[in-house]
Amino acid sequence: MRIFLAGDHVTGTGPANVTQYYIKNLPKGTLYQKRRSKPARAVEILIDTVRADVVVYSGYSKQNILGLKLAKTLKKPSAYIMHGCVEYENSINLEPDEEMNKVERRTLELADLVIAVSRTFCEWLKEYYPEHAGKFDYVTNGIDTDLMHNAVKRSERRRHMILSVGGGMPRKKIRYICEAVYKLRAGYDPDMFLCVIGAKGADSDKIAEYDFVDDRGIVSFEEGLRLFDEAAVFVQNSCFETFGLAPIEALMRGCPILCSKHVGALELIKDLHDEDVINDHEDAGEIASKIRNVIEDSNAARLSSDLEWESNSWKSRSKALTSKLSKLVLQK
Repeated sequence: MRIFLAGDHVTGTGPANVTQYYIKNLPKGTLYQKRRSKPARAVEILIDTVRADVVVYSGYSKQNILGLKLAKTLKKPSAYIMHGCVEYENSINLEPDEEMNKVERRTLELADLVIAVSRTFCEWLKEYYPEHAGKFDYVTNGIDTDLMHNAVKRSERRRHMILSVGGGMPRKKIRYICEAVYKLRAGYDPDMFLCVIGAKGADSDKIAEYDFVDDRGIVSFEEGLRLFDEAAVFVQNSCFETFGLAPIEALMRGCPILCSKHVGALELIKDLHDEDVINDHEDAGEIASKIRNVIEDSNAARLSSDLEWESNSWKSRSKALTSKLSKLVLQK
């Protein structure tokens, strides 16, 4: 079986990184997009769809419509790896876009199989799009075990530094982390500060009102790893997070983590304690209390040892994806 995997794998975004991991680990002979210009990509889609036994589109893109229509015309089975829900996430982020919604809905209509990046997200999709419930399946994102080789010891970290990823996107709920740090500075650690990385968004102005926030904007993957190495705690407070690679990357660099219960990546960790999880992402008091607890009693070693490295590796995930695609080909 020959796979054609289409989608961005170079920009460094979460979906692009996932696509890159699959390219590295799927069976030898897997085809993937190499061209950058739109005309060249269109030609590439045509040629490689003909050559492949099954086509897979990873991540939201208008090119998915062209490719999936072509696959139907050529009677090639097709799958769509769904990293997030554009329609729902844009509404949370106060950036509704009807054109993007139409593209996403059309993609769901055309694909034979829709693969979510976590079990939690898969179940959510079945409820949000009941008309497509029979198409949804999942392959939980994997772990890049190479990231763990240079984990930094707790004693070498900046004990006043709290780190979060997501910039000004409202769904990341970083403004409530700001409120929590404000409380902690008043009654626990006056030198505590919050380092935020990510693009500007509707919450950026509110976040900027706190003078202890170090807003780094968009940083390179390498810079992100360096910040994981420095931080005392990484906090992910999202109200909706289909997976979220950042907490796992932080753990693998030896950084303690605190995540909201909505973070899909937590399903990789079996021995979660209540103090590891934010139950109410808008409760600054709970967030502050749990940040303090994680600082004083690091969970990094306990949680990272609970990860099943082999079964959660990208090699294992690629085998799972290949198995689902093989079944799809046989059904066709």
